[in-house]
Amino acid sequence: MEQINNKRNILVICLLLGIITFIAFEQVLHNGFIDYDDGIYVTENQNVQQGLTLNNIYWALTTNDTGNWHPLTWMSLMLDCQLFGLNPSFHHLTNLLLHIANTMLLFAVLYAMTSAFWRSAFVAAIFALHPLHVESVAWAAERKDVLSALFWLLTISAYLRYTKTPGIGRYLLTLLVFALGLMAKPMLVTLPFVLLLLDYWPLNRIENKSLTQSSQKQTIFHLVREKIPFLILSGISSIVTFIVQQGNKAVMPLTEFPLRLRLANAAISYVRYLGKMFLPTDLAIFYPIHTDELTYGLVLISVISLCVASIIVVRFAPAHRYLPVGWFWFLGTLVPVIGIVQVGGQAIADRYSYIPSIGIFIMVAWGSTELLYGWKYRKALLAISASAIIFVLLIVTRTQVSYWQNSISIFEHALSVTKNNAIIHYDLGRVYHLQNNTEKAMQNYIEAIRITPADFESHNNLGMLLRNQNKLDEAIEHFRKAIESAPRFAAAYSNLGRTLLMQGQFDDAITSLNTSLKLEPDRPERWNILADACIKAGKIQEATESAIHACEMTNNSEPRFLDTLSSAYAAGGNFTKAINTAETAQILAQTAGDKELAENIQAHIQLFKQGLSLPK
Repeated sequence: MEQINNKRNILVICLLLGIITFIAFEQVLHNGFIDYDDGIYVTENQNVQQGLTLNNIYWALTTNDTGNWHPLTWMSLMLDCQLFGLNPSFHHLTNLLLHIANTMLLFAVLYAMTSAFWRSAFVAAIFALHPLHVESVAWAAERKDVLSALFWLLTISAYLRYTKTPGIGRYLLTLLVFALGLMAKPMLVTLPFVLLLLDYWPLNRIENKSLTQSSQKQTIFHLVREKIPFLILSGISSIVTFIVQQGNKAVMPLTEFPLRLRLANAAISYVRYLGKMFLPTDLAIFYPIHTDELTYGLVLISVISLCVASIIVVRFAPAHRYLPVGWFWFLGTLVPVIGIVQVGGQAIADRYSYIPSIGIFIMVAWGSTELLYGWKYRKALLAISASAIIFVLLIVTRTQVSYWQNSISIFEHALSVTKNNAIIHYDLGRVYHLQNNTEKAMQNYIEAIRITPADFESHNNLGMLLRNQNKLDEAIEHFRKAIESAPRFAAAYSNLGRTLLMQGQFDDAITSLNTSLKLEPDRPERWNILADACIKAGKIQEATESAIHACEMTNNSEPRFLDTLSSAYAAGGNFTKAINTAETAQILAQTAGDKELAENIQAHIQLFKQGLSLPK
C-alpha cells in the first residue's frame, strides 16, 4: 500500500488538483446564463435576486418552485445575487470553486480511508476533469449538484472521524451534515446505503476474521441500526420531494409513460451512463426519450450485461472488496434519478452522474493497479497511462465547456449530437424568438411540431410569429391546435382571442379571452384586451368593468390601461370621465417617456372633447 505521510505532498496534490480543474473549467467565467432553468433559478426569480432576507429564507424553506425542496441551494444562489448581482461570471465561479473543493475533499476522504495516495489522487483527478461533470459545473441552475456533493463528502468525512473515535457528538455532527446535504439536493437519500458499503470496504467494519459468525451478525445488525436515523431522514426527504413534485406536476403520469417503458429505459440508461463514463462523446444538455428505441432486444442485452457484471463483482468480492463497493455505489446512487419515478422528459442526464461516477472511478483506479500487479514496469505504465487519461479528459472537458458559452451554442450542440429533440428545438426557437430572429425561430418551432405534433407551446409561439406576419388564419389554426393539445393552456386562449379580435370576430374573441382569464385571472394585460374587444363588440358595461379591473390590478399606473378605460367611458357616453381618465393616462405616458403613446392619447382627448368616441 502506497502510504505517504508527508503533509506537504498531500497539500501539493490538492494544489495540483485545484490548478488542473481550474484550467479545464476557466472558460465558464466568460459564459452567460442559459435560457434553460437559469431563469427559474436566478435571472427571473425575484426572491433569489433580492438576496438573503428573512422573508426570502422563509420562501426558500417553503417553496415548491422547480418541483424540488432544496432550501440550501436557494440560499446559496441568493447569497451570490446579494454579493454579485446578476453577473454570470461570479455565479459560475461559485460553481467552479465548489467543484474544486469537492475534488480536493474526495482525494482527502479516499486517502484517509484507504491510505492509497496515488489511487485516491487519480480518482479525484478523473472526477475533476470528466466531461460528464461539465453540466454540473457550467450550468448555474445546477448549483444543487456541486453543493450537495460537498455535503455528501463532508458527511463521509465526519462519518470517518466517528468510526475512528465513536461518540454521540461526532455521530450527531455526521447526521447534521447529512441533513444539510438533503436540503441542497434530495438525491443524497442514497448516502446511508453508501455508508454501509464503506463499512464493508475500506473501513472493514462488517467482517472481522477474529469474530465468530454470531458476533459478525451482531456487528452487521449494529451497523444497520446505526444508519436508522439517516434512513429516517432519507425517507422524510423522499416523501417531501415526491409531494412537492406531484404538487408542481413535475412527475410524468403513468398514463403518459407506462411502468414497463420506465423499467426498460432504466435498464438501458444504466448501460448508457457506463458508456459515457468510458467514452464521453455526444454529450447534450437534454437527451429525449424515444420509446421506439426501447426495444426488447436492447433491454434484454442491457439487463444481461448488468446482471453479469453484478455476478462477477460478487464472485470476486472477497478478494477485491473495492469491486462491490464501486459497482453498487454506481447502481444505488442512480436509483433516485434512473426514471422509475420519471421527472421531466429526459432519458438520462449528464448531471445525474456527478456522484454515481465516483463508484466506477474507484473500480478503475484500484482495478488497474491490481491488474498490473507483478509487472516489471508497473509503476511507469500506471503513471504514463494516468497522465495520458488526465490530459485527454482535460482537453475534452475544455471543449465541452465551450459549448456552454450561451443558450444558442449549447442548444445547437445538443441538436448536433441528438436526434428528434423536440424540447431543444422549442427552446432554441424561443431564444431566437426573443432575439427577433423570426426565420430561425419559426424553423425550430416547425421542427419541434414535426417531432411532437402535440407540442402546444411550439404551436402557440409559432402562432404568435404568424400573427406578427399578418397570417391570421394560419396563426388561429396553430392556437386552436395548442388548445386541443392542452385544454387548460391559458396563453393559447388569450392569443386566439387577440387574433380573432384582429379579424373582427369580436364575440368569439371575447369568449376566448374570458376562458383565458378563468384559467389565469391575475393577468391585467388580458383584462385590458378583453375591455378593448368588448368596446368593439358594443358591450360597454363589460368593457368598463374589465378596464377598471385591469387598472386596479396595476394601481392605476399603466397609461395604456387607463387609455382603454377612457375609451370605454366615451363609448358609454360619459365624456367627462373619459377626458379626465385620458388626461391622467397622458401624464403617465409623458412621465414614462413614451412620446408616441402620449400623442395617441392626446388625439383621443380631442375626440372626447368633441363628444365623439373612438371608431371601432
